[in-house]
Amino acid sequence: MNSRFLAGCMTVTALIGPIPARAQTQAPADIRPAGPAARPVPYPVTPPPRFMHAVENGTRTVTGEPGPRYWQQRASYSIDARLDVEGRRLEGSAIVTYHNASPDTLPLILFKLYQNLHAVGAARHDPAEVTRGVALTRVAVNGNALRADRRQGAGYGVFGTRLGLWLEEPLAPGDSTVIEIDFAYDVPRVGAGGRMGWSDDNLFHLAYWYPQLAVFDDVVEWHADPFLGRAEFYAGFADYDVRIDVPEGWVVLGTGTLLNEEEVFPPLIRERIRRAEASDDVVQVLTADDFGPGRATVESPGGRLTWRLTADRVRDMAFSVTRESLWDAARTPVGDRDGDGSTDYARVDALYRAAATSWTNAARYAQHVIDFLSRDLGLPYPWPHMTVVEGDGIIGGGMEYPMVTLIGAYNGQPSQALYGVIAHELAHMWLPMTVNSDEVRWAWMDEGTTSFNTTQAATEFFPAFDHEAQEVQQYAGAAGAGFDGAMMRWTDWEYPDGWGIAAYAKPAAAMVALRYVLGDEVFDEAYRSYVSTWAWKHPKPWDFFHTFETVSGMELDWFWRGWFYETWTMDHAIARVESTRDGTRITVEDRGDLPMPATLTITREDGSVERHVVPVDRWLEGTRLAVVQVRRGSPVVQVELDAVGAFPDTDRANDVWRAGGTGD
Repeated sequence: MNSRFLAGCMTVTALIGPIPARAQTQAPADIRPAGPAARPVPYPVTPPPRFMHAVENGTRTVTGEPGPRYWQQRASYSIDARLDVEGRRLEGSAIVTYHNASPDTLPLILFKLYQNLHAVGAARHDPAEVTRGVALTRVAVNGNALRADRRQGAGYGVFGTRLGLWLEEPLAPGDSTVIEIDFAYDVPRVGAGGRMGWSDDNLFHLAYWYPQLAVFDDVVEWHADPFLGRAEFYAGFADYDVRIDVPEGWVVLGTGTLLNEEEVFPPLIRERIRRAEASDDVVQVLTADDFGPGRATVESPGGRLTWRLTADRVRDMAFSVTRESLWDAARTPVGDRDGDGSTDYARVDALYRAAATSWTNAARYAQHVIDFLSRDLGLPYPWPHMTVVEGDGIIGGGMEYPMVTLIGAYNGQPSQALYGVIAHELAHMWLPMTVNSDEVRWAWMDEGTTSFNTTQAATEFFPAFDHEAQEVQQYAGAAGAGFDGAMMRWTDWEYPDGWGIAAYAKPAAAMVALRYVLGDEVFDEAYRSYVSTWAWKHPKPWDFFHTFETVSGMELDWFWRGWFYETWTMDHAIARVESTRDGTRITVEDRGDLPMPATLTITREDGSVERHVVPVDRWLEGTRLAVVQVRRGSPVVQVELDAVGAFPDTDRANDVWRAGGTGD
């Protein structure tokens, strides 16, 4: 192995240090390996060459922190957009200032044209509505128009969902350039893989609606991956100043702060907004009686209004335009966001049409989620509002954007269903909207952590239901049926049957298992350290791995390899329970390939309970059998593996032995 990479390599070792409190052995036990060495043993996780090159350059480390030379690009967007609601067409003009903070000179600047997913002949994973795609009527750099080809030097080219600009003068480190793009397209009813569009004649949700800069980062450089409709998105942080021209009577809410409230809202609506911002109880900002020009919005001589939204340091911008949505709002605490020692608040908004009857509690659900995650993750919600929009007819589940999310109606479903999807989409405000991971390549980094965060919030709101066990068992059932997926495989190239499992349930189950291995206190410290360290930055998977190893002081290659790189499944079994002269001999068999500690809960006839652990290093030796010798005493009447349900055992039937019953 090239010594260049040795610093980043983690070696396979046993589970070291004290056993976490929840798995602490409470009685002496003689645990001996037995049986043949007939199982795969995890081999070291080696970060790829590009990551280690970033370590050499000082932008990354092998401790989980950004390096002393870490950088990321900066941009600002000034966009004018006009929505033709009858023609369902959007026209826009964007001025983008791009700052090159990298050490590289850039002859090319890359944009994404997501709406070209719908163009004739576009590459896509799944069927989609076909439109004319994006029409570019002007592309200029520093005031000079570019040709639609580059055979004579500077020019631009469109390659599916990518737009490349070749510059007359390459952009030097520390310099900036101004790019102007005029664009237009027909708004698909269900667009961008079901993440934006229009519904009936009263709702538009505009997302992935403008030419957006691709990410140029310290590990990959330009992220030129095409958008194929399945994998989500990766964008850099930028500042936005957006002006949206829509007909009067249509309300605009989305990413950013509304700067011209007095120009679009009548006094009564503004008063209700102020009341909601000071109220813990939900305030009805818009009722059915308020729809229409002069009530929901002011009237305009020209019949149209311009809404101005601004936002700083967000990774995207999206907005909804609606004329018949009810609007509930209230405030929610987010902790001490500005460090002045007092509690800060954000406004939560719920926009929904009357047919979405389950949405009457949506604002209350959003209040709890923002409050809970601000506390649980140790990072206050950073923005002034969070808006949840009902988008039945566009979307069935949910999709997140900074400060706004689009969610289906969920009519006729239990309240936990709508709460769960609101919690999931709002949890994305932390990952990836703040901890800005690459969703295109590694969906688990945001979807899996967010699924885990969702269960934590739901557990506090609906304490009678075991949300976490449901998540773990969802993965175990899928894995046992052969629908597992490798989490480190790029999202677009996951096998169809395993994509959802690898992105959502499996990484959430991995987080539960990792918390059990590390113990609650260490896990929480490591997870919060990852969130706080990489807030407003671009982490890669190995930054996540390294953070947990640094905080815990443990080498966890066996965990990362087994869970994240492989499709190994777990099946611990009680093979035999035998009475001996010295007590009770319990043989535990590991019938799966995913190495995890085996935890035994042993109940005696007198009601006393003992807990024992077969540490993971027994399985890492290559054996499949381990013997636990329990001391003499009151007869053993029951032995159970993983009684707390922390691990995704694919066959729970062989996890329990009872005296007088049939052992496995």
